[in-house]
Amino acid sequence: MSVLVVGMSHKSAPVPVLERAALSADALPKLLRDLFHTGDVAGTFVISTCNRIEIYADVDRFHGSVATVCELLSRYSGIVTHELTGHLYVHYEEGAVKHLLAVAAGLDSMVVGEGQILGQVRSALKAARDNGTLGRVLGEVGSAALRTGKRAHSETGIDRTGASLVSVGIDAAAEALGRPSLSGLDVLVVGAGSMSALAATTASRAGAAHVTVANRTRGHAQRLASSVGGGTADLADLPSTIAAADLVISCTGASGLVITADIAASALSLRRARGGGDTGTAAGRPLVFLDLAMPRDVDPQVAGPPGVTVIGMDELADAGRSATALVGVADEVAAVRAIVEEEFSTYRAAAHATQVTPTVVALRAKAAEVVDAELARLAGRLHGADGLDGRALEEIARTVRRVVDKLLHAPTVRVKELAGSPRGDGYDEALRVLFDLDPRTVEAVTCADPEQPDADSARLPAPSADKGSRE
Repeated sequence: MSVLVVGMSHKSAPVPVLERAALSADALPKLLRDLFHTGDVAGTFVISTCNRIEIYADVDRFHGSVATVCELLSRYSGIVTHELTGHLYVHYEEGAVKHLLAVAAGLDSMVVGEGQILGQVRSALKAARDNGTLGRVLGEVGSAALRTGKRAHSETGIDRTGASLVSVGIDAAAEALGRPSLSGLDVLVVGAGSMSALAATTASRAGAAHVTVANRTRGHAQRLASSVGGGTADLADLPSTIAAADLVISCTGASGLVITADIAASALSLRRARGGGDTGTAAGRPLVFLDLAMPRDVDPQVAGPPGVTVIGMDELADAGRSATALVGVADEVAAVRAIVEEEFSTYRAAAHATQVTPTVVALRAKAAEVVDAELARLAGRLHGADGLDGRALEEIARTVRRVVDKLLHAPTVRVKELAGSPRGDGYDEALRVLFDLDPRTVEAVTCADPEQPDADSARLPAPSADKGSRE
């Protein structure tokens, strides 16, 4: 089996396509199960965020599996296959593993170094585990990715120099408001999830005079608002609440528009009435909508009236690249790339070593059978011999087993070390031929219960060294 990833991100697809491909909370478990129950997939998980969707799978063939993943993604997104494939990228075997490590480290994010993706990868792995679709291979790859992401943020300054998507968005909003910061401004946050919490916290730290949280579930809104010393509002009162705000940050998980053109028009009417002006602003106050949702929460037509700005993912993509360039994170990015390469090398070495484990276990099993048979024959021949009691026979047995263990130790350890070298699979094959190992025995070890505690019985198929990414 080999690791495959099929996905699209802000680098390969425009925002409208990403919006259509975004998975709802209800759809994710269904996609996991549908993919897992196809004949070629032994494990799968899905990373679905505001600017990427990636399907990872442990598969036994490339082309057929790519076609299966594309078909399912098309079915769940409603995007016809020929339109979808033009925005997809594909990585296979080593290329897929390296890609995931880079994603978890923040190297592939819209804003390089942002830390949210690590939590999103962790959530994706947990969702697959909870739905019973992760599997041993992807579990090991996922662990390597999480370890890589943690090291990237603890051993380098990538998270300090690379701004988060929310930070970049708020900076862009402040610029649109003609301010160096949010100091003295009123901010409305629509939604109370993890992204909303980050937005509310970031806005508060940026100097916002007051933060109001509007959410479908009142209790969630109250908890978030209390954490930043703010207040709450009902979604039914959005026009009035928007009218009182300078900046509206929306990041819900809704499948449709939350702030429609009609809602915005009502809010602007209230602003004009309160401010006495004849434009979309009240007393010269501009209004900015920062849309961090995917699919989008804010109707793009909201930006029609003078003084009203809508900042969405398209604008943030440019802002993110500018922010990354300005902070000069080249050295930190290089340090993170070195961590990715180191963790990948560690994963590959362990994977190749584990790949030869079935042969090693089969060899030791055969040696044990030979020893047991010879000891039984010796015990029969020496039965009743003078001077040899049961204790003496036990000592002979222990000695013979120690001799065999010592003879097998060096070649079995060495074959694991050499497994990751060029043509390393040849050493595995050599052991099978030289010791005339029964292929059925080796296969039985490979298919053994993956939950058994014996480390030599664990199976971790490794990516092939001669294949990389295919895009």
